[in-house]
Amino acid sequence: MRIVNCFVPYRSRLEWHKSPFGAVKAGAEITFRVVMPRHMRCRGLRLCWGDYDGAWERGEPFFWERMEGEHEEWWQLRLTVREPGLYRYRFSYDSDGGGGLIGNEGQGVGAVGEAAWWQLTVYEADFALPSWVPGGVLYQIFPDRFHASGQKARHAVPADRKLRSDWGGEPQWQPDERGAITRYDFFGGDLAGIGQKLDYLVSLGVTCLYLNPIFEAHSNHRYDTADYLKIDPLLGDENDFSALCEAAHERGLRVILDGVFSHTGADSVYFNRAGRYPGPGAFQSEESPYRDWYHFRHWPRDYACWWGIDILPELEEAHPQVLEFFTGEEGVVRRWLRAGADGWRLDVADELPNDFLDRLYAAALAEKPEAYLLGEVWEDASRKWSQGARRRFLLGRQMHSVMNYPLAKAILRFALRREAAQLAELVLDQLEHYPPCAVAGLMNHIGTHDTARALTRLAGEGETPDAAGPSKDRQKWAGLRIPRALEAAAEDRLKLCAALQFTLPGNPCVYYGDEAGMQGHMDPFNRGCFPWGNENQALLAWYRALGELRREHAAFRGISFELISAALGCVAYLRENILVIANANPHGIDYHLPESVASAELRQLLGGGSSNGSTVYVPAESAVIYEKL
Repeated sequence: MRIVNCFVPYRSRLEWHKSPFGAVKAGAEITFRVVMPRHMRCRGLRLCWGDYDGAWERGEPFFWERMEGEHEEWWQLRLTVREPGLYRYRFSYDSDGGGGLIGNEGQGVGAVGEAAWWQLTVYEADFALPSWVPGGVLYQIFPDRFHASGQKARHAVPADRKLRSDWGGEPQWQPDERGAITRYDFFGGDLAGIGQKLDYLVSLGVTCLYLNPIFEAHSNHRYDTADYLKIDPLLGDENDFSALCEAAHERGLRVILDGVFSHTGADSVYFNRAGRYPGPGAFQSEESPYRDWYHFRHWPRDYACWWGIDILPELEEAHPQVLEFFTGEEGVVRRWLRAGADGWRLDVADELPNDFLDRLYAAALAEKPEAYLLGEVWEDASRKWSQGARRRFLLGRQMHSVMNYPLAKAILRFALRREAAQLAELVLDQLEHYPPCAVAGLMNHIGTHDTARALTRLAGEGETPDAAGPSKDRQKWAGLRIPRALEAAAEDRLKLCAALQFTLPGNPCVYYGDEAGMQGHMDPFNRGCFPWGNENQALLAWYRALGELRREHAAFRGISFELISAALGCVAYLRENILVIANANPHGIDYHLPESVASAELRQLLGGGSSNGSTVYVPAESAVIYEKL
């Protein structure tokens, strides 16, 4: 039975109770301090800790530190964990009245009689983030739909591609004669076109381009790789790629590529189901050099494929030849870093085995020590379970950080449902459980090529799912636009979300065109052409102001975060000397500042509110940002 108390014995988020806060380096000393009430007459206290999944457990005794006043006893323990890993802990005590547990009641708060565990993340002591990443702004580009240069004719383009001349037209979505959704229409965006818009990206404060796949493939999304060693002919060639990287670097921009390494296309050099390539591919011959790269249940037509999609046969990533092809000295990872890339975003990283990720990380950093490796993980990456085990993505030597899907969901729910406490708890939870360098490297997006457009979701029109539905839904979504009566509210919410995205720990990633007001439900409607010449100027100005804010203020290069409050549809926090107040309510509010902030001189940086020193007025569905002078 839980004992009700008026005291809190332990708070994991206070450094007085646990130092250092949050995840710790392997080999670093951790100090735990627990407060016990004198009336319980505690005779002993132990730290119960072990493997996160309970494979083993140990007990470490506390020592009695001191009395504080008449009612409190302080107990202390110093612990050094030398092996990186994911651990759990709680406390047990002995007293005149018997023994019991002190566990995690939630939000890091300890309670007598609670049995739940705290998480302890211990990471490699040399785990570090590339120096150019913190404080940056990423920009995700779907290459076929960003900008078409029109500079030169493309050679060796397969004849079965549908090339369109109606830039801005609705992407093809109707099923073909077999009922399959087609993705073979191309609008002609290319690498040279991206290069022509680099100055535009600099004006947004962008520091890093994330390009969706650019290698030869036969769909417009290019996640069905046909040849990892060639740029898709519609995008250009290797010279075009190197020229883009060189021009980006001259402007202080970096370029990371999409690494789709869990599967290839069926129509590829390696599998060659359609016989497009000279071959022999794994589908054509059991004597193919690529035969063992795939898992055939019954050769050739029954094979493992990604999520059951037969055009995406899965690779056997642990096979020595596959490992060498991707991570060897002349492999794919190092080849394109040499050509100018600055890192990789790893598609479906949680479906790649540990050995593959270990080798990839080592290869990338051997080639370019400042290379940035970012994983696609949709859940909490610190305790993700996949491949039959607890993963170690963020413990060092696999990747630097991840796409922050949990934060995207929390920000959007805050804007639509005013869930302030939930948003704050998500941020605090990540700060406690992710290594500091992983927090500083997070990709904080609010939409990607895999989700509906943020503006569409923020219009609040019915359900907007997080994953593609059946083809009948596409018929419903085709041509759908936000009603004019809802446009202003959706735009205000997008500005609110962007303010959070740009000011919370980590780095914002803008999905191309969000800043221009692009709309669209799920694939393919979220992958339209950038509306050059028809941008939403108010949104564009807001994103530029946010980019400038990050560029000018050092607070965003670290992970300092002090929560002031999170309730009643409002979240307020400090990033060192930068104050952010976000109001998701449909009405303005007068926010009363705490004394620590009210006593300082404030300079307004962004937003439409006003301050009289002790109170800040925050308009409906908006954020205001101040600097403490």
